[in-house]
Amino acid sequence: MGFNCGIVGLPNVGKSTLFNALTQTIAAQAANFPFCTIEPNTGRVAVPDKRLDKLVEMVNPKSVVPTQLEFVDIAGLVKGASKGEGLGNQFLANIREVDAIVHVLRCFENENITHVEGSIDPIRDAEIVETELMIADLESLEKRFEQANKKAKGGDKDAIINVAVMGPIMEALRAGKPARIAAPDMSNKDAYKAYKMLQLLTSKPVLYVCNVDENSAAEGNEFSEKVFAKAKAENAQAVIISAEIESEVAQLENDEEKQEFLSALGLAETGLAKIIHAGYNLLGLQTYFTAGPKEVRAWTFLKGSKAPQCAGIIHSDFERGFIRAETISYDDYVKFGGEQACKEAGRMRSEGKDYVVQDGDLLNFLFNV
Repeated sequence: MGFNCGIVGLPNVGKSTLFNALTQTIAAQAANFPFCTIEPNTGRVAVPDKRLDKLVEMVNPKSVVPTQLEFVDIAGLVKGASKGEGLGNQFLANIREVDAIVHVLRCFENENITHVEGSIDPIRDAEIVETELMIADLESLEKRFEQANKKAKGGDKDAIINVAVMGPIMEALRAGKPARIAAPDMSNKDAYKAYKMLQLLTSKPVLYVCNVDENSAAEGNEFSEKVFAKAKAENAQAVIISAEIESEVAQLENDEEKQEFLSALGLAETGLAKIIHAGYNLLGLQTYFTAGPKEVRAWTFLKGSKAPQCAGIIHSDFERGFIRAETISYDDYVKFGGEQACKEAGRMRSEGKDYVVQDGDLLNFLFNV
């Protein structure tokens, strides 16, 4: 389990350039004209994790399996997409399938690259995309609300829940707010399940990516400052990257060259690393590890998950027949020098069904089916 995110934005903001750099492919044609991306391009990348590297160094396994992040480069959206303008219908259908939205905003001036709106204004650009998504969501709900309301008056329990969930969301959308601000609390399982089943476009968590020029890659600029203020107000995430720099980094052959190149520009990490960190925070994701002579592997799980749920990520049988989880914290594993040393030092724990897995845990699941 990793997560997948759709790269969206207006035409010519750098989506495909970013996609190419992040996935180190040329699958998406980057060109200076709208709609150069006709079909969504999908690319997977290994999630960089220094803890995994350290475990590999210690264990020296036959194989290494990092967790993966999937990017989907989706065709540019323009005004009227909710009515089918441009490639609107296709855009809206593709975006329903992703876990999160990576919203690329142009935060650089360049007279050689045209802007579909004629000027540089990332907040306006963001609002164009958001408005189209909200219009599409509202139209979808209005069609379903009337039918659900009739069933609710007849006493249908599911319909009653749906009406209670849809009402506040429709009010929010009419007020120009995304569906996620009116989401029911996760503790209300029936309502939250109904909310997720609606598959609303504006229920997706959003990561704003400020695509800046090379000189602004380290500190940002006046455009990115406005985007960060917007993200903070929405309880969203934002990062600063330069798609052009990422393209150059992707062409370098080894990690040492990449780090030297980034350091010369005053950057501590790649844009991919920034996006992954922000994405994991946005979606509440963490990582646990399994380690042995055959394989060292990273597994992504939802923060707050218990041991049986995490076991089920490997295989459903592990969850169904869960007995216990032999558990070592990452820090202990490194400090004491491996599994056997942790056992001898009393640092391996036997955790049961109620154990909430912690980020970085090394786990060995015992099960019986």
